Amino acid sequence: MRAKHQSFFAVPALVLLLLYFFFAPHDADIPEASTGAQSPEISIGREPLLPLSPAPALPPEKVALGERLFRDPRLSHDNSISCASCHDLGKGGTDRSRYSVGIHGAAGDVNAPTVFNVGLNIAQFWDGRARTLEEQAAGPVHNPVEMGSNWDEVMGKLRADHEYQAMFRAYPDGMTPANIAGAIATFERSLVTPNSRFDRYLRGEKKILNRDELEGYRRFVNLGCASCHQGAGIGGNMFQRFGVMGDFFKDRPPSRADQGRFNVTGLEGDRHVFKVPSLRNVDATSPYFHDGSARTLSDAVRTMGKYQLGKELSGEEVRLIVAFLHTLNGEWQGRVLK
Repeated sequence: MRAKHQSFFAVPALVLLLLYFFFAPHDADIPEASTGAQSPEISIGREPLLPLSPAPALPPEKVALGERLFRDPRLSHDNSISCASCHDLGKGGTDRSRYSVGIHGAAGDVNAPTVFNVGLNIAQFWDGRARTLEEQAAGPVHNPVEMGSNWDEVMGKLRADHEYQAMFRAYPDGMTPANIAGAIATFERSLVTPNSRFDRYLRGEKKILNRDELEGYRRFVNLGCASCHQGAGIGGNMFQRFGVMGDFFKDRPPSRADQGRFNVTGLEGDRHVFKVPSLRNVDATSPYFHDGSARTLSDAVRTMGKYQLGKELSGEEVRLIVAFLHTLNGEWQGRVLK
């Protein structure tokens, strides 16, 4: 019976493989940089990267409630830390620190990822331990080195606020832990940053990118970066090992955070596996990686080339890819993120 099932699935798999070789875009589909005055063009229609759509329609009263909760330090035990402390919307949705600081000055052990475009993610946190934004919203509240609180304590504070009592009428059952997390998640789903210059390029504005930016995109695709950083989020939709082509952790004793998905599943195959981060607005979200070890985009690109692609990228390759990455900053509230 097992052999029969394997044979059953092998035929469509072979067909898909053949279709890929016949119809998938190859290097020839993406021309070399032009030496003339006109910028090189890359074919549109079979791109591994997709333009970002605007935020979905969301109940405005829940978005407003979620934003207030997102910015409220009363969610923490000592009233000092809010969601916005680590995910500052004026800093690319991060705190631009290697590790975030929680209550009583406690230091975390991972770099805070951006909160922008999180609705596109396959899961939340670097190790993907939260399947939904609602699960993620509850995590920091209970984490002893982040907010160090609990729902009973939080709700005791919020119930004393008459404005919250009115705002929670957005939910038929009023203020509950699930509705607190749900409102925060709804607000976070509104944090979409469309209309980057690269989005505009994908939608047909051929001259919006300059030669270096287009050449950087060509190399980003041809070198294999788009194998993981693809789709509308340009990442965030899959898990991958940090160190596919080399041991990133060999020169240091790995921390618990370095174990990645292994901490969630206990499977050896998930050791050092992380959610691939979105590259949208990446220019505004330094430092990089789960451990914040890459201080600049150039550092991050070199490291990715070495450990994910098995290549020592030249200075020119790094420069061009970084030029392309600068085109991924989108707009929020009418302004380009910086």
